[in-house]
Amino acid sequence: MKPRLKGIHKGLLTATLFLSALGLAIISSASTVLSYQRFGNNTYYLKRQLFAVCVGLVIMFVVSRIDYRLFKRYSPIIMMICLILLGLILVTPLGFKVGNARRWIDLGNFFFQPSEFTKLAVILYLAAWIDSRPEAMRSFFSGLLGPLVVVGAASMLIIIEPDFGSMTALLLIAVSIIFAGGAKISHLIGLLAVAAAAGWIAIQAAPYRMERVMTFLNSSSDPLGAAYQINQALLAIGSGGVWGYGFGESRQKFNFLPEPIGDSVFAVAAEELGFLRIILILMLYAVFAYCGFQVARRAPDMFGKLVAVGVTMWVVIQTSVNIGSMLNLFPLTGIPLPFLSYGGSAIIALLTSIGILLSISRYRL
Repeated sequence: MKPRLKGIHKGLLTATLFLSALGLAIISSASTVLSYQRFGNNTYYLKRQLFAVCVGLVIMFVVSRIDYRLFKRYSPIIMMICLILLGLILVTPLGFKVGNARRWIDLGNFFFQPSEFTKLAVILYLAAWIDSRPEAMRSFFSGLLGPLVVVGAASMLIIIEPDFGSMTALLLIAVSIIFAGGAKISHLIGLLAVAAAAGWIAIQAAPYRMERVMTFLNSSSDPLGAAYQINQALLAIGSGGVWGYGFGESRQKFNFLPEPIGDSVFAVAAEELGFLRIILILMLYAVFAYCGFQVARRAPDMFGKLVAVGVTMWVVIQTSVNIGSMLNLFPLTGIPLPFLSYGGSAIIALLTSIGILLSISRYRL
């Protein structure tokens, strides 16, 4: 069946706009205390996030008008640029260090995080590789080994920063694409086993990661130390009850809950909005996922299908892991909540990816 050029997927666009607006609203409340304490201005983080969202939306709409197949041609170049940027962070003064982490490139008033754009680069690279040799995906050496070397290189550079959360998300996205691309189940099981072993080695190599695992297994073991963040997050979520304290009325954002605009933003939202409204937010994520997989199912070629799967799984994986960690279903990883967590690079990279997803939706069967 020949693909027909149609309008973009309205449901996907609507869910994206609603989630972007919702993220700004939640940041406007969750960031006030932190903004005032650090900069004497309670809208500092909101203004920066608003700027990033606006830039991201402009890029999204521009990219949605470009034929997505163009990205297949340039996917190796995009991947190479991201690998170079990840390397520059580690070996040149361009890398900006916060605490023990070196994850950003300092561009003056803006900090650029290459690992967020590397997720998109990996999606495009894997999709292009599989599309060009689909029959080889049943073979490990002629099909899987090549892209796995590239994904492994990106993962190593990210974990050295160190950024265990981004590495975890990247690997799970890659496995999702490889699975959708027709790889053997035995190969996938082997990949997951190797990834799990590598993850365990990375956890043991850093005492704070092992602390997070021990805290996950026993959150009462160190309530004022390693378990402090998860206990405060659970307190915030539980305090919200059915209806919440009300928008802007969070108690935990007053220096009780670490990372109230980062990976703990869900806890602040639950505290203020309550269980019923949080369910509505989760339904928005579900609508986004449904629309994303619908675009994948209707994509006219393998490249479009796999890119759609990758971008959709990006949101699904990070949402599941972030919320799960706030509910103590998973260890804390530092993975941000898509759309809602503060981060300019994260939202721009995500909206750029959604622009490609919208472009694919225009060429559906």
